[in-house]
Amino acid sequence: MRLIKNPLRGRGLPPGIAISEGEVCTDASAAIALYKMCPAGHRTPLTPLPGLAAELGVASVVIKDERARMGLGSFKALGAAHAIAKLAAKRVADGSAKDYADALKGETFVCASAGNHGLSVAAGAPVFGAKAAVYLAETVPEDFAERLRGKGADVVRAGAIYEESMAAAAHDAERNGWRLLSDSSWIGYWEPARDVMEGYLIMAAEVADEIDAVPTHVFLQAGVGGLAAACTAMVRERWGDAVHVCVVEPEAAPALIESIEAGKPVTTEGPVSSMGRLDCKEPSHLALKYLAREADSFMTVTEGEAADAVARYARHGIAISPSAGAALAGLVTAKAADAIDGLGPEARILFYVSEGAIDD
Repeated sequence: MRLIKNPLRGRGLPPGIAISEGEVCTDASAAIALYKMCPAGHRTPLTPLPGLAAELGVASVVIKDERARMGLGSFKALGAAHAIAKLAAKRVADGSAKDYADALKGETFVCASAGNHGLSVAAGAPVFGAKAAVYLAETVPEDFAERLRGKGADVVRAGAIYEESMAAAAHDAERNGWRLLSDSSWIGYWEPARDVMEGYLIMAAEVADEIDAVPTHVFLQAGVGGLAAACTAMVRERWGDAVHVCVVEPEAAPALIESIEAGKPVTTEGPVSSMGRLDCKEPSHLALKYLAREADSFMTVTEGEAADAVARYARHGIAISPSAGAALAGLVTAKAADAIDGLGPEARILFYVSEGAIDD
């Protein structure tokens, strides 16, 4: 375990560093209004786990269970599909399109994906008359490629690793006039990523609307940081500064914690992680800027700690991937080390179960 108290809390990153323009959206109202128009726009359950709370020695554990979101198996169903729907709604509103079904006819949305983001692009684009192209590295299993094809997406194999498939997607988007839709942001690219993260606010707002008692601690798993930033935004908007937000990454991909320590975005190195959806070596600039100001602590967990969290959830009837278990691994590890204040019998813990049990 590696854990730091955020030295930038309340201030954010220093001025003058090389970083993307733009800021994370913190108002969920527009995203919620758009989501209500979606036929598959149901709420996911907010589930107390008293047995797990007793096992951990805390007052309560509540999970936001995203495993059935929009039939796509992950919170990311809210992201790319929302960004696509937002563009369609803009065209209908300004009169450049007559209806939603054909609002984006002639457009192609392209992304690189190791998992759920690609499914959201593949599912969202055809709803509004657009096409989807998803670039996969050689290591992504073929059964996932078939799922994408089943949604109507064109699948392109490019590169040995995710970063190479991302470079190929960006190159072809530029060459072909396609719309690159990434869930990350960098210098020169931020508005589409902002819209993706805006969609994630929906699940966080659902939690804030339904939860019986305000949590004392929220542990958030992070890859590029989109989920963590959106959920932290809703914590601060609804509950203020009293809630401790801890951001948890794989030890093999410590992009956020190392960027916080450096005071600027950094690219990290490490082996491939079993927490595949979190195995991101560079942070999203928008997410990093927000979390630098608003998160209370950052930590990493090992492959073994994540595997233990998967097994612990399974004992309580929750089947998840290692990526979805990282936040619980963070709590267990931090509590054992007495590294975060207040994790005793009065603690009320919130987790986001971001996806089900899949082959990471």
